[in-house]
Amino acid sequence: MRHMKSLQKFLPKYSIALALLFIVTLFFLMTKGNSVAIEAGEVTNAELVQAVYATGFVEADAVANLNAESSGTVSYVGALEGQHVIAGQKLLQFDSPQPQLAVHEAQSALAEQQALLRDSRRRTVRKNSLFNEGAISRQELEDAEKNSLQTEELLQQRSFQLKMREDDLKKLTVIAPFSGVLTLQSVKKGDYVTINALVARVVDTSRFMISVEVDELDVPRMRHGQVATVAFDAYPEKRFSAVVARIVPQTDQITKTSRIYLALDHPPGNIQAGMTATANIIYNVKPNALLVKKSSLFEENRQSYVWKIDDGRLKKQPVRQGESDLTFVEVVQGLKKGEKIALSPDKSLHEGLEVNITPVKKP
Repeated sequence: MRHMKSLQKFLPKYSIALALLFIVTLFFLMTKGNSVAIEAGEVTNAELVQAVYATGFVEADAVANLNAESSGTVSYVGALEGQHVIAGQKLLQFDSPQPQLAVHEAQSALAEQQALLRDSRRRTVRKNSLFNEGAISRQELEDAEKNSLQTEELLQQRSFQLKMREDDLKKLTVIAPFSGVLTLQSVKKGDYVTINALVARVVDTSRFMISVEVDELDVPRMRHGQVATVAFDAYPEKRFSAVVARIVPQTDQITKTSRIYLALDHPPGNIQAGMTATANIIYNVKPNALLVKKSSLFEENRQSYVWKIDDGRLKKQPVRQGESDLTFVEVVQGLKKGEKIALSPDKSLHEGLEVNITPVKKP
């Protein structure tokens, strides 16, 4: 009997606890979905920088590929790969008997013609004296003068032929056209070289250019003198300033790109031709623009929206976009500086949803 009375006293308290738990659970279920934790960002004014991204390589501004202009055996090597050369320096010399023999023959022919001209001039002077004395006819004098003129013309021909043979002889020597570094020297002493064979390459290392490929859709934005920021794979932590120096007015039909040359303001000291480079070519800078992250925008029926946080709840806010870069979009209508918006407009969000702002996760 005493156990029954104790149970009767305990049951009302247990029932009240169950009722309270039921009410709390019911309230939670009713309010579930009306609150969400989100990352939020503030609408700010900042500088909007628009740039065209392009990739390419380092190129020397001056490169000379030197081919053998005559066949012959290498008799002299004046520089090796990697060595610095100066303009006019002899890099290679070939031996070939034919051009040398041709020069000797032309020199002999010229000397012989010079002697003939001296004799012809003496005869003309003598004929002129005889004509004045009446010893010969005018016809004989004119024939002597004509012979002298023909001898002079033959001398000019011999002189021209000698110059041609000397030019052929010079083709046996490979000369550096400008100062730089020899990046190719493919022969050694004793090698036989055929005409037109590539034997050396000189690169002017005092000035490098960055050659990049720009999509044809971005070409209309390109102008001479535009500022660019360049990065090299060899220097991943550094950035270098450059300007647009040349725009090639030709679009590749396969890649649909055009080539742009950038001149570095202060290139690194050990840059090399062929290094991979990337560039951001700035074509527009808009100061004090009202910006939001691209990720915060979503679109419905061709209208852009953001989820604005108003008094702790979400409000679907229509906005009008302006210019943009890779990360930010300018808002020209619909938001004000300092307002907070959801950074990730998930599909589960809806109007009036209560939000708890959480710290933005670092990438």
